[in-house]
Amino acid sequence: QMMKHAWDNYKRYAWGLNELKPISKQGHSSNLFGNIQGATIVDALDTLYIMEMKEEFKEAKEWVEQNLDFNVNAEISVFEVNIRFVGGLLSAYYLSGEEIFRKKAVELGEKLLPAFNTPTGIPWALLNIKSGIGRNWPWASGGSSILAEFGTLHLEFIHLSHLSGNPVFAEKVMNIRKVLNRLDKPEGLYPNYLNPSSGQWGQHHVSIGGLGDSFYEYLLKAWLMSGKTDEEGRKMYYDAVQAIETHLIRKSSGGLTYIAEWKGGLLEHKMGHLTCFAGGMFALGADGAPNDKTGRHIELGAEIARTCHESYDRTSLKLGPEAFRFDGGVEAIATRQNEKYYILRPEVIETYMYMWRLTHDPKYRQWGWEAVEALEKYCRVDGGYSGIRDVYSSRQSHDDVQQSFFLSETLKYLYLLFSEDDLLPFEHWVFNTEAHPFPILDKDDGNKEETQK
Repeated sequence: QMMKHAWDNYKRYAWGLNELKPISKQGHSSNLFGNIQGATIVDALDTLYIMEMKEEFKEAKEWVEQNLDFNVNAEISVFEVNIRFVGGLLSAYYLSGEEIFRKKAVELGEKLLPAFNTPTGIPWALLNIKSGIGRNWPWASGGSSILAEFGTLHLEFIHLSHLSGNPVFAEKVMNIRKVLNRLDKPEGLYPNYLNPSSGQWGQHHVSIGGLGDSFYEYLLKAWLMSGKTDEEGRKMYYDAVQAIETHLIRKSSGGLTYIAEWKGGLLEHKMGHLTCFAGGMFALGADGAPNDKTGRHIELGAEIARTCHESYDRTSLKLGPEAFRFDGGVEAIATRQNEKYYILRPEVIETYMYMWRLTHDPKYRQWGWEAVEALEKYCRVDGGYSGIRDVYSSRQSHDDVQQSFFLSETLKYLYLLFSEDDLLPFEHWVFNTEAHPFPILDKDDGNKEETQK
C-alpha cells in the first residue's frame, strides 16, 4: 500500500520526471541526473515487479521503451546514474527477462565509458554524456575522485560485460583495483579521496559513511556475486574490515558500538545514517570471515543495528537523523541543526532486513515495524511521502521531496523484511547499493545460458 501511494502520486503529478515533490504536487529534478529523466520509474521497476504490481510495472516498462533517452547534452553523476539507472535496468532485466531493459542498460553503460579516460583509469565523478568530457566535484580534495563513487561501479560493470559479451566494462573496474592495490594504505585504511591524474591519495579522511561506504560493500558483494571465486575482492574486504575494527569501531560509555570517522589519524566521534548500512554488511560477510571471526562479524552487525535503532528511538518522531554523535555527553543524538533531517533513507532498515534474514531474531521485524509506523505518521502526505527537516521537533516541517530511493530501497527492504526468505534468497541474489538485485554469476554461467536458450 505504501508503494502504491508513492507510485500513484508520482504518476499523477510527476510522471516521466525524475522525482516527485509530494507537497507542491509537481516534479523535482536534482542535478545528479543531468537531463536524463525518469529516475523514479527506473529505480522502482524491480520493486514493482517483486511486489507483483503488474499493471504499474507494465506502464513503467512502456515508458522506458518510448521515452528513456540518454542522448542528452548534460553532465551527470557517474555514480548516481550507475547505481540507479544502470542498476535498475539490469535488475529489471534479470527479473522479467524483457530485452528492452538489457538493451538500455548496455547503451547507458557505453555512454559512461569516457569517464574512465584519465591518466590512471580512475573515473571522473561528473561526465557530460554527449561530449564525453569529465571532471571532478569542485569541493573534493584537490581535484580528487571519491572512493565510494569509483568503488561502486564493480557489480554493475561486471554484469554489463556478462550481458553484452564486451569485456571492456569488467576491465575498467578491475583496473581500479590494480591502482588501489599498488598504493600504501594508511593503517590499512582507504582514504576517501584519490587523485585520478597522479594516482595518489588526497586528504587522509576515512569514512564508512558518505564518501566511503559502498566501496567496502562492493568488495564483499563482488566476491559473493562471483560465486565466491573473486579471491582478490574477498581479501581486500576482510583486510579492510580488520583495519576498520582496529581503528574506527569504538564503544560509547553507554555501551553503544559505533563507527567513527578518521581525519588524518584523529577520530571524529560521529556516525552518519549512511554508515548504518554496515551492520547488514558485517553480518552478510560473517560466513566467509577468516579464522573463526564469523561470530564476531555477526555480533558487530547486531551491535551496529542496535546503535542505529537507538538513533531512531531517541528522536521525537522515531525516525533517525542524518548524523549522530558520541561526544560531549550525548550518545546517538544529532547535535547540529544541519544533521537533524531525515530524507526517507533506507540504510537502517537495510540492516534490519539482513539481520532478520541471518538471525531470525524477531526484534528486527519489531524495529522495522516501528519505522513503518513513523513513516506513515510523519512522512506520508496527500501527495506521496516527504522527508523531514528535524526529527527532534514535534512541529513537522517537510522537505517536499520523495526520493527515488524511497521506492527502490526503503520500501523494498521493508517488504523483504516481512517476506519469506525464499523471496530473492541470498544464495542466488546480491543487492547493489541502490537495492537492485543481481544474480550470482556461477563459474559455469556461460554453459547455463546456452542451455536456457
